[in-house]
Amino acid sequence: MTTSTPIDVPDEFAAAYGGEDAGRLAWLADLPRLGGELMERWGLRPDGPSAFGMASLVLPVLRNDGTPAVLKLQQLRAETVDIATGLRAWDGDGIVRLLEHDEASSCQLVERLDAARPLSSLPDEREAVRILAELLARLTSVPAPAGIRRLADVAAAMVEQTPSAVPALVDPAERALLRDCAAAVAELVDEAGDRLLHWDLHYDNVLAAEREPWLAIDPEPLAGDPGFDLLPALDNRWAEVVAGGDVARAVRYRFDLLTEVLGLDRRRAVGWTLGRVLQNSLWDVEDGKTALDPVQLAIAEALRR
Repeated sequence: MTTSTPIDVPDEFAAAYGGEDAGRLAWLADLPRLGGELMERWGLRPDGPSAFGMASLVLPVLRNDGTPAVLKLQQLRAETVDIATGLRAWDGDGIVRLLEHDEASSCQLVERLDAARPLSSLPDEREAVRILAELLARLTSVPAPAGIRRLADVAAAMVEQTPSAVPALVDPAERALLRDCAAAVAELVDEAGDRLLHWDLHYDNVLAAEREPWLAIDPEPLAGDPGFDLLPALDNRWAEVVAGGDVARAVRYRFDLLTEVLGLDRRRAVGWTLGRVLQNSLWDVEDGKTALDPVQLAIAEALRR
């Protein structure tokens, strides 16, 4: 009986992801074994240094036939449980292609893209917005498979949580804004949509590729209204929004381009974007913050005018 060779887990990733969470620490402790097992099972060999993001470790590898690929190791949790289902539904149309999947751990083997060339590196910010919008239109044209998380449930939970979160904010105007965001979501929650959403499509989650110029990565699949998918394209590359001198105008330019390319009803899209502001704000309050993030606040104010 052969024993797989454990992989190396960078100390920086372990320190950043683990914290004091017992579940994360247990997963990190088992990660060298799990990674080694998947390398052996799928016939992989290392092909360069590892990289990591906020919640995943990525290993460039070669398959037995020499095809370059990426082994993505991430903890099984609510945000990752439906990734393989979503990737199979998209089948590589505008997004990275799934090659293998370990259901027990949610780890994946995916095609390798050019990690050195994210869409955030494209000098022309307006071209980048259009590229992202066109990818998003393709992704959200796909009906959500049965059984994945639903925006209807996520949105209903946010509305329910808002009254207890509002008092944590110091500024009365911000408390009013949070209530307005919740009211906007409450109006839409009964028609929350059935499209397959990426949930985190920003400029660093789009990479240059060979079979297409650009492909999306790292989805967190959700069934819902495409309007809920717009905010990451609004609050990323924020320095360029500020540099233009008119933040509200720049936000509305991006928003109008996104809604035009996706063919969305603007009023509904505003409501669902305020829903994303609400979601981010609730997470911030849960983390102990007592003020809204200035970028989220600026976006909400720009779209409510």
